[in-house]
Formats: sequence, structure tokens, C-alpha cells
Amino acid sequence: MKPGILTGLIWLFLGVSSPALADGLVFDPSATSACLAAQETQDAALLCAGRAAEACIIATPGGYSTVAMAGCLDRELTWWDAALNAAYADALRAAKEADASGAYGPRGRPEAERSLREMQRAWIPFRDARCIFEEAKWGGGTGGGPAFIGCLMQETARQTLILRRGMGL
Repeated sequence: MKPGILTGLIWLFLGVSSPALADGLVFDPSATSACLAAQETQDAALLCAGRAAEACIIATPGGYSTVAMAGCLDRELTWWDAALNAAYADALRAAKEADASGAYGPRGRPEAERSLREMQRAWIPFRDARCIFEEAKWGGGTGGGPAFIGCLMQETARQTLILRRGMGL
């Protein structure tokens, strides 16, 4: 399910018109981008995930409402999703090149391209299950929606960084 659709369903569940809220969000990805540019390790870079959503929550009138928090988190999730897609495309290219050059050796190891595709396919249900668990901790409370979207954002950021660093990108 695409991030925007997910948030739309949460907004519908909460009885709020998403277009009305979306017009009022003050989202700018520069806080996350600047943080990432300053980091040298994957662990440090992961701490950057959520910076833009946090700034959005602070800058948006009523930003601490459940609906606004979900909207700000969804905006950053969408940003990370685009970064993930770019990282995956780059990693796929690098894996194909590695396979073509024989960089992974002749010892019967899995091809880089195939193993990358399998890893990414396995990651998606893991991410979803992990985030459903995060939502479940709220016991049906309104914080479950932002918890779910925040988890999707964090896991998408983590996977983006894994792909970037794993292929030396």
C-alpha cells in the first residue's frame, strides 16, 4: 500500500478530511537531508530519520494533533520511499555490474542481483509486520496510526541506508 493511501485511510478512520489537513502541513525535508549529509556512519545517519517530520509537527498549527503528526510522518515517509527507490535502483545497477565482472567469486555464492531482489522482497513483509506490532502496542488508541507510520518511516530509512552502504554507494 502506498504511504499516501495509508495516511488517507487513517484520516478517514479518524473522521478528518485529508485534503484539508494536507494543505496546512508545513513539511520541508531539509532537516533530514542536512542531517544525513553531516553523518559518516550508517548508525549516525539513521538518527536523522524523523527530523523533517519533527520540524513539520512543530511548524504546523495544531501539529501535535494525532492527525497532523500522522500527516507529517507520512510526508517524510514519502520522502524516504523515494530515496529507497533510488537506492534500490542504484544497488541493482551495482549488483548487475558486480555479477558481470565476477566480483563475488566463483564459489557458488548467490548472484548479487538475485540476492538483492530476494532480500528486498523479504524486507517488505518484515517491515509491515514490525510496524503492525508497533501500532498494536497502542491497544486501539489514536496514537497507533502515527506509531505505524513512524515505524514505516524508520524502517524505510533503515533499508535505504542499508542499500546505499551495502553496495558502496
